Amino acid sequence: MGMEERLEQAELDALWLPGDPIASAERLAAAAAEPDRSEVVRAELQTQRARALGLQGRFDEAEALLESLEPASGVLEVRVLLERGRLRSAAGLAGEAVPVLEAALRTARRDGDVALAVESALALADADRPHTLQWIDEGLSDLSATGDPRTLRWGVVLHELRGWALLREGDAAAALVSFENAVEHAEAYGTLDQQFAAQWAFARGLREAGRTAEAREIQRRLASERPDEPAVLAELEALSDAPDDDAPEARAPDDGMPEGKHTIES
Repeated sequence: MGMEERLEQAELDALWLPGDPIASAERLAAAAAEPDRSEVVRAELQTQRARALGLQGRFDEAEALLESLEPASGVLEVRVLLERGRLRSAAGLAGEAVPVLEAALRTARRDGDVALAVESALALADADRPHTLQWIDEGLSDLSATGDPRTLRWGVVLHELRGWALLREGDAAAALVSFENAVEHAEAYGTLDQQFAAQWAFARGLREAGRTAEAREIQRRLASERPDEPAVLAELEALSDAPDDDAPEARAPDDGMPEGKHTIES
């Protein structure tokens, strides 16, 4: 049996526990210590462990781990740049994060790695808030070059984030188009959680656009599926006092879906 040439996304999906960076770091460290792995895959697993450490606020440890993996080339180079950029963004250093993430995006594109290019664009959309829509559109452009179902799952996140960004700008009509696109991508490629979250976001957009009767119908259906989902209960409470189909409300939304529901952690 040949040695692995790169970390398979399916394995990373299985190792990463959304919302639990401590357990994720432990699982990734154990996987990296397994015998018979290639050095590249071992190092890729360590980049993801660095990400998990960063999510715990252990920035110095995460940075030191990434430094230990250099010099890097190919997929490892992209992963090191991407995680270093995410660390700096999480630490509130957007000015330092953006050029590193731009380098990750350039390197991924150079190597024809669509999945990591899209991840890099998403990280840029989060770090470079004045240009969020630009980076989302670049990610969608990269995504159009693949037919891989797992990679296309990123379309759920891209369209949903585009919807939230447009709502913050006060364009509820355009936001609804993006939320609807997110629903379509979730139904085609997403997980059950992503499908649920995309429906929730679409209904939230409907409320912001003043289409409260439609929003209420969707949230009631979601409540029947998951009766204890706090975000759905909060929306139903907000909708209980809202008149049907009134004028759009001009305010910035609070995209309050619980962590992990409208993102892919990979």
